[in-house]
Amino acid sequence: MARRVTINMIAEKAGVSRGTVDRVLNQRPHVRPEARDAVIRAMKELEYEPSRQEVAEALGLNTSGLRGFKLGVIFPAWSGFWTGFLKDELLQGINDAKWLLLDQKIEVITAQCEMAVPGEILRHIDEMMAHNVKGIALCAMNVPAVEEKINELAGKGIPVVTFNNDVPMSQRLSYVSQDPEQSGRIAGDLMMKLIRKDEKLLVAIGNEEFDAHARRRKGFLKVIEEKRFPKENIISIETYNDYMVTYNKVLDTFEKNAGIKGIYMANHSVTGCADAVRTIGKAGDVHIIAHDLTDTTRKLLAEGEIDFTIGQNIYRQGYRPLIILKEYIQKGIRPEKEETNIPIDIYCAENMSYSAGM
Repeated sequence: MARRVTINMIAEKAGVSRGTVDRVLNQRPHVRPEARDAVIRAMKELEYEPSRQEVAEALGLNTSGLRGFKLGVIFPAWSGFWTGFLKDELLQGINDAKWLLLDQKIEVITAQCEMAVPGEILRHIDEMMAHNVKGIALCAMNVPAVEEKINELAGKGIPVVTFNNDVPMSQRLSYVSQDPEQSGRIAGDLMMKLIRKDEKLLVAIGNEEFDAHARRRKGFLKVIEEKRFPKENIISIETYNDYMVTYNKVLDTFEKNAGIKGIYMANHSVTGCADAVRTIGKAGDVHIIAHDLTDTTRKLLAEGEIDFTIGQNIYRQGYRPLIILKEYIQKGIRPEKEETNIPIDIYCAENMSYSAGM
């Protein structure tokens, strides 16, 4: 006989209180979104007895209305940033949403890009449309071709929810992410505690097509401007999220500029930056702040080569877009234009083994 799963077991598995599980099951207010996510994951892993539909109702999801349709998810290439922990978390979020939608015969089709080029994204969108999807969750670069395609879909009544990276001027239904500008502001505040105003600062993004990176940089620069850090002491580069480009540009920047004491990596290629700093013998002497708690940033934190990294809930960015699309298509529930209330976590070498509390 299968063991009986109790609320206490769910609470322990989810890392929340028994009261939180009770509030989720009984659709009561005052539960943080990430706590709801943790509870539903625990229910799934423990094979909790209520049906998926009962769980969905407990989470406040409408289960009536249109059934038996398809949704699409398009995510970027796994190379570079989307590997290890982040890839696993994103896929877990997508898979948990798929699990909830099975009882309503909602099928989720996924597509993975191999290269970061607009043509491939457009091809995947067209393939989704050939499968008659009713909505698409999309992580893509912010370029005119993608913006036009999203607008074309909106004109046909096909909603698009962007996640992780936005296409802000498009007619997308919603955007699910950490607030990139606020996370950049936090990075700026941390940096101003590490370097003096007479020292120089290097700021690196991937490129302007990555809206999240540009908005991080915007928030970062706003804070250091408010703290009267001299503009002439700021050096900016684009690294295109490429290891060798980052490595060479950081080396070149140090050769041409004396007195650099801080580096803000608003992009993905942190290893290239750290390796360049190590090559010139300044590891530990230059303060580096990065984003995301990845396998790479954990290693660099442990070795003292970066000072802080700012984490985000990637699981929720895989999970929420599909739920938003389902609610909109079934019941016409229009979401917020931006769902950016995902917690911003600051990690150093001493707390990188711990996730945010529920």
